Parts: sequence; C-alpha cells; structure tokens
Amino acid sequence: MQGSANLNIMIKAARAAGRSLVKDFREVEALTVTAKGAGDFVSRADIRAEEIVRDTLMEARPNYGWVGEESKPVEGKDPTRRWIVDPLDGTTNFLHGLPHWAVSIALEHKGEIVSAVVFDPAKSELFWAEKGAGAWMNETRIRVSQRGKLIESIFATGLPFGGRADLPATLQDLARILPTCAGVRRYGAAALDLAYVAAGRYDGFWERRLNSWDMAAGLLLVKEAGGLVEPINPEGDCIADGEVVCANEPVFDRFAALVRNT
Repeated sequence: MQGSANLNIMIKAARAAGRSLVKDFREVEALTVTAKGAGDFVSRADIRAEEIVRDTLMEARPNYGWVGEESKPVEGKDPTRRWIVDPLDGTTNFLHGLPHWAVSIALEHKGEIVSAVVFDPAKSELFWAEKGAGAWMNETRIRVSQRGKLIESIFATGLPFGGRADLPATLQDLARILPTCAGVRRYGAAALDLAYVAAGRYDGFWERRLNSWDMAAGLLLVKEAGGLVEPINPEGDCIADGEVVCANEPVFDRFAALVRNT
C-alpha cells in the first residue's frame, strides 16, 4: 500500500480505533449508552475511538486543525490543514449489534479534501484515496459502476428518524426515485454509503442534513473512483451545506434531476 506520510498516519489511526471498537462491539449490550438526542446515541466506545484517532493524528501533526464529532473543534497553528473525523459512523447500527459501521478520517488542505480513509473493521475493508491517486479498497483499485440505466441502478440514502422535520421532503424524494430504479438502500452509515458508490456496489447516493465528518472522506473516495459529486443545490457546497448527490457518470444527470426535482 503506497501512500503519503499523512495517509499512512490516517490508516494507523483508523486501525487503532477499529481495534478498540471491535472489542466494545463484542460486548455491545454491556456498553454505557447516553442519549444525545432523539434516535441519536453516543457511547463510551464512540468517545474512546475519537480519543485514539485524535491522539494518533495530533501527535504526528500537532499543528493541524481538528474537527471531530465528539469533541470541540481545534484551530491549528497551520490554518491551511485540518483533520475531519467521525470515529464511529453508524453508531445506532453499532449499538444494535449490526456489523455495519466505520471510522472515517479526512485531511482538508486549503478547503479541499486531499486524503481520505474509511475503515470498516467488522468486514476488514479499508477504503482510502488521495487526490490524484485514485481510490482503493485494501490493495485493490476501485471504480464506480458503469451501469447506464436507472432501472438497473441501486441508490442509497439516509432516512429521517426521531421526529426530524425533513421527513416529508425525504418521502417526496423516494416517491420520485423508487419507481425509476432497482432499489434504494438505507444502511445507516453515510461514510460507507459513499465508499460503496466508489466501489461500484451502489450506483449513486444522496442525502441532506449531513455533518462534515459524515461525508468528508467519502466525497474524495467517490471522486477518485471516477464518480461525479455535487451539492443538491447546484449553487451550494457539499460540506458547508451538509448535502450531496453523487453517482457514476452515465446516470448522474438523470439521478440528480430526480433528487433536485427539476
């Protein structure tokens, strides 16, 4: 696996956090869980994983900034670089014993994601990418699918939970998209949804109201795997606005038009 020094540090951090999470996953019923909001939970495992990632990254690059789900942002001495981290994407899956969750780490340089790691310890799948160097899963180069017909395509999204106000809009999305395709999946981990688009398992993905750490690494994976990535609002910004539509090139325009209702 050939990558930059920064990428190697990111992989080291993701694997270390993954080892800790796997131990807790085996004892998931014994975890101390506190409610962070309706349908959204945080556990000791989540917080510990972030500590492991943060300690590893900040020890190696103490001048970089930091944005993580479970801690306060840090403005680095180097204002051009920051880590964007979700230590456990798919927390609800994790707490229900579902083996579909990941550690997501991205490096942003001057407002652009340049390195990405999404690690799924339960399946031993490490997705990684660097700007201009392609996207990979473990030792294998990955590419988006080449399906050109919507009716043969599978898409992924998130569904609102716990009384979120965007349920009506999401139901309208589904009413437009479901009749045109081979299926829509809701697996509960946006970082893995994006990684699966990059690997050609899904043909596209869309979601609103995401956080930067949910998608920062995944966006680069899709781009480097040959996919098209845009904000749902064409005038917007994916990370700033928390929304994205992405797909392989053959279906992107038609899929994006359905998502945007244009």
